[in-house]
Amino acid sequence: MATPDITIRGAGIFGLSVAWCCVQRGAKVQVIDPNGAGSGSSGGVVGALAPHVPENWNPKKQFQLESLLMAEHFWAEVENACGHSAGYGRTGRLQPIADEHALHLAQNRAQTAQALWQGKAQWKIIPAGGPWAPKSPTGQLIFDSLSARIHPQMACAALVAALHTHGITIQSDGDDQGQTVWATGADGLNDISKSNTRPVGNGVKGQAALLDFDAQDAPQLFVDTLHIIPHANGTVGIGSTSERDYDSATQTDTQLDDIIARVRHALPVLKNAPVLERWAGVRPKARSRAPMLGHWPNRKGHFIANGGFKIGFGVAPKVGDVMADLLLENKDAIPEGFHAAASF
Repeated sequence: MATPDITIRGAGIFGLSVAWCCVQRGAKVQVIDPNGAGSGSSGGVVGALAPHVPENWNPKKQFQLESLLMAEHFWAEVENACGHSAGYGRTGRLQPIADEHALHLAQNRAQTAQALWQGKAQWKIIPAGGPWAPKSPTGQLIFDSLSARIHPQMACAALVAALHTHGITIQSDGDDQGQTVWATGADGLNDISKSNTRPVGNGVKGQAALLDFDAQDAPQLFVDTLHIIPHANGTVGIGSTSERDYDSATQTDTQLDDIIARVRHALPVLKNAPVLERWAGVRPKARSRAPMLGHWPNRKGHFIANGGFKIGFGVAPKVGDVMADLLLENKDAIPEGFHAAASF
């Protein structure tokens, strides 16, 4: 391969998405990750691509909206390139409405969504009912048509396969060549924090599980602070915990047992669904809670794409796009508050 224009360090969802967007624009790219693709938090099992509530609008919500609207085309291009499914589907989301106050909020949000979501998605109230519906004290549910699902492991594998069609394989080591993007997840945030005057972020452990139940075309559910995601391959991802303190980054424990029990209570149709996989990993959370994107201060030619935390897969198409703008065209389309420099 010719000398790369760009080196991507980290083959999680941010690193792979930046690589793909750059390759799509004709750049020569190398991707380096000693642990392989999707080895960190991007190799999870949940995959909820869900928006924040349509109110108190801010740049983070706008960025997320644009990315969710880009996602169908983004993942279709990946799948067409490699012939493998990423597990993407814009199947929507259901949420129970707990009481009259929550119902009033939901009604107001249905109105604001019409304007804020530009008529490209709906937030509406529907009657509860059917086996794939959470219990709702008011007998009503929120349905939004913006939410989508993806299978994280399948998505990372599809991106790797799509990059391979351009002659790019994930390398275990190598030297920086050209501009370098550091998309190294929670470990990367810790490394940056050690050399900085203040922490730029931290890792938050999550535990999740994969159930053997085929509800392929059903909406995802958000109930009792839990995500329940029907996948295209006939499984259901459920999760997750948020743990600042933990002994092992990858071991599951009784906290996951509690999640499984709560899911079975919330959705009785899953009562006897076997557990196929128990998963744990550490997600990168930037101090600002927004993604950290852009120039690495005082390191010429080095850039950061990190801090996806719970919305990494949802914002990945837009992250790839704006980072490609910056790397290849020196065009800074990164929203205020997302610039990596602000965290230093």
